[in-house]
Amino acid sequence: MQQLPHGLGWGAPPPGGPQRPRKKSKAPWIVVPILLVGLAMAGLAIATAIAQQNRPNDYSSPVPTSTPSTPASTPVGTPTEEPTAGPSSTAPTTPVPTRPTVTRPTAPRTTSTPPVRRGPTDYEIVSRNRIYRAGTMPSLGCRESNARPSTAAGARANYANLKNCLGRSWPVLVQRSGAQFRPPTVLTFTGVVQSPCGSMSDTGPPFYCSSNEAIYMNLREDVGNYNRYRHSNGKVWARMWMLHQFAHEYGHHIQHLTGILEANHDMRYDAPTRAAELEMTRRLELQASCFSDVFIGANRRTYPITGQAQREWKWLIAHTIDPRRDHGNAENHRYWAQRGYDARTPAACNTFTSTSARVQ
Repeated sequence: MQQLPHGLGWGAPPPGGPQRPRKKSKAPWIVVPILLVGLAMAGLAIATAIAQQNRPNDYSSPVPTSTPSTPASTPVGTPTEEPTAGPSSTAPTTPVPTRPTVTRPTAPRTTSTPPVRRGPTDYEIVSRNRIYRAGTMPSLGCRESNARPSTAAGARANYANLKNCLGRSWPVLVQRSGAQFRPPTVLTFTGVVQSPCGSMSDTGPPFYCSSNEAIYMNLREDVGNYNRYRHSNGKVWARMWMLHQFAHEYGHHIQHLTGILEANHDMRYDAPTRAAELEMTRRLELQASCFSDVFIGANRRTYPITGQAQREWKWLIAHTIDPRRDHGNAENHRYWAQRGYDARTPAACNTFTSTSARVQ
């Protein structure tokens, strides 16, 4: 399944009021105790025989053997006996009785195979991700750029400012989640742009491509929105929409770094119906908006989101358009955006455990 750009189908509302350590061997040293007990018979006949022969008995002691390379097998001790020649005397020799060699049996060593650890499922990645336990985003005093997006240069200055602010706000949370933070590349386009995720036109929205970890911002849209309105309310709305859009695409980048984006991609691919696939897409997109507003809420006092800016922000999050049904309806978008803004933590953005009704 081709990796698609994220951000398709988004509609802007008009202005209003993301070796196990090697187990130490516990094989014991194996000792095979062999007891050889010579029982001397006290008697004159033995003493006489020894005196006559004047030499020792050539009985050799058994030597136990063990094989360290195969500790699970039972070692065997095999004594060897070489009988000596009989005495030259005609007197009978009393044989020395011996106790049979005893080999103590050892219990066979059982080896246990550790269970194979399975990795998390796609659902576990999206629903139990550690980013949800990363804590509250700190306010870093981010401020809006002084440049106005009336030109391509002014829009790019705003993108650069937002990239810097988001690049200082998200790393601590991403690292707490166990992922490695990398800032995205920010590219701009007019006309048709080619990306590793496919081609896009400036008649569509901005988008994020995980293949090259790049945010593609639509200059025609942002400059056009700002210049379309003569009154200040419309221009404030255009700036708030640009802020929300940029932070939303950055939210997709956070999803990519934490594994949510790819796991969701697999789940969409495996969805049994088109309706189920669209629902998984909406869960992803609504979460990206929630992540967007975690950042906006964390910096609301300094950006600032006050007065007319706050009124336009509230309007736009509640009046988004979703003709393709892949980003969520206006009411649900408002719900998740407001949650992120108020809580300022990714914990508020777990759309994957929410009911279907909350992601329509």
